[in-house]
Order: sequence, then C-alpha cells, then structure tokens
Amino acid sequence: MWARMSRMGFSFSQATIYTRTRAFHSQRRRLLPSFRNNYRYQRFQQSKNIFQRWAARPTFYYEVGGIGLAGGGFYVYNLEDVPVSGRRRFNIIGPEREKSIAGGVGEMVLNQYRDRILPPHDRRVQAVQRVLQRLMPVSGIDNKESWKVYVIDSNDVNAFVTPDNNVFVFTGILPICKNEDGIAAVLGHEIAHNFAHHTAEKASRAAILYIPTLFVELAIPGTWSITNQILNLILSLPNGRAQESEADYIGLLMMARACYNPEEAVRLWSRMAEYEKRIGGGTPPEFMSTHPSSNNRGSKMSEWMYEAEAKRMESDCQATIGYSNAFRRSGAFGGYS
Repeated sequence: MWARMSRMGFSFSQATIYTRTRAFHSQRRRLLPSFRNNYRYQRFQQSKNIFQRWAARPTFYYEVGGIGLAGGGFYVYNLEDVPVSGRRRFNIIGPEREKSIAGGVGEMVLNQYRDRILPPHDRRVQAVQRVLQRLMPVSGIDNKESWKVYVIDSNDVNAFVTPDNNVFVFTGILPICKNEDGIAAVLGHEIAHNFAHHTAEKASRAAILYIPTLFVELAIPGTWSITNQILNLILSLPNGRAQESEADYIGLLMMARACYNPEEAVRLWSRMAEYEKRIGGGTPPEFMSTHPSSNNRGSKMSEWMYEAEAKRMESDCQATIGYSNAFRRSGAFGGYS
C-alpha cells in the first residue's frame, strides 16, 4: 500500500492517515446496520415496557382507580341535556369555541365554488332566503348576527349550515325538495345541528375517545389504528346517527312552528330514497354509516307527526299559510326540475 501511494506522491504521514481513515469507514459500514437495528429494538422495547413497568408498581391499581374516578367525575360534570330532544350528552366546548373550530369551513367552500354561486336575484336563492327568514325566528338561535345564504349551481345533493352562520344549498337537492315545504325540511334539519351544537359535541367526543385509545396503544403498541376503528364502529357512528335523528326531530318541529307542512318532510325522505335507488351504487349498511337510512328517517318523521301538527296549530298559521298560498298563485315561485 505504502509503495503504491509513494509512487502517487503521498508522504508517509499522509499515507498513514489515509489508510487509517479507510479502515475506520470500513468498520463503520459493518457496524452501522447492527447499531441501527439494535437502537430501533431498544426504542421498541422501551415503548413496549412503559405500561408493563407501570403495571408492576405496587400502587398501580390505586392509580388506575384514581384516574378512573377523576375521569368519571369529569365526564359526569360535563353532561348536559340537549334542548328540545332532552338527549343526555357529553360536551366540554362552548359556543364561541365551536365557532372557531369550524371557522374556516365557510371560507373554504366559498373558495371552492366561488364561480358557481348563484346571484341574489335568482328565484332559487330567493326561495331559500324566504324559507330561512321564516325558520330563524322559531329556531331558538340568537339571530342578532346576520345569516348569509349561498345557493351553489351543482348537481350535488347536499345542503349544510356552518356554525359561523353560513347557509349553503346545492341546486342538486332542490328537485328532491320540490317546494318550499321541502326546502324547510332540509334547512330545518341543518339549522337544528347548529341549535343542538353538534359540532361541539363531536369535538368533545373525539377528545374523550383519545384517552382509551392512548391507553391501549401503551399497553399493546401498534394498535392505534385498529382501536380507532373499533371505537368508531361502536361509539362514534351510533352517536352520529343519534345526532342526525335528533336534527330530524328538532327540524321537523321547527318547520311546523314556522307554519310549513310537516308532512312534506316524510315525502321528502321518500323522494330521497327513490333518488338513491335511481342513481344505483347502493348505500352502506346503517350500522356502518353516520346517517340513518332515508326510509328509516321517513318512518321516524311519521311517528313524530302528531307532535309536529300540534306545534303547527299552536303557531296560529292561518295568516302565514294564506300569504304563502297567494304568493304561489302569483307565479313568483314554482317547483324545481
């Protein structure tokens, strides 16, 4: 090696440094994979043994009991009744915080569909605006802040109301609504989500479900995803269906109090079920969905009809209904095709 490097012009000291450097890097290449694998194994063992080391403590059961007692007390302390429906639920998020959580949703939708928002003079926008103006006084929501209506020219069968007072209706749902009573059924349902603060409830549930998921992950590393899926199936999805059914109930009473025909809500869900059959592709089983099936929703509406009609009678709707009928006869409003 020295003779070859001498011919290349290297001094003895340079050759010595070069030789030792090559030997060091050669040994490093041999040892590095083993070091990395051993390091990963040690990290895995440490994370795996966190729960085991805790369980080995003599005070383990007292600590678990204390955590469970504190968590149970926190949960019970934050239980509340949903207005109108009376359903008991856990919620730790106030209205203002709820608005901030969903604050960017309206702006995001506006940016996505900015070129497809119908002008205020469009009769479809005016119809939605009229329905909203009748629903808001009986919605139970503080109406001091202005509500903005956006009707989007799209075949999507969708409508929603954001916590920051934006109402979005896609024209694809209007033929299924068929008339202003149908629009009232849809908007009543969406406003009911805001009235019941369902966004806050979902965020609260996500926060509380994080704790058991974390404990299972500590006990059995690598189970985070499957634990999430199981909790979603047995807790989140049923709760989502309960929220949708609750919004149906509150929305039905709301539209009845605003002097709309609550029976149109039953017909709306019948038309929705026919639409779903017509487009094909099927819908997931109800236990795997966040929403009840359209047929079940129509059936529940029928069960609540007596109560809805009573609310309608309490509102002395004769004058309102007469005005609405006269408005229809004038030709200013028609069905949607």
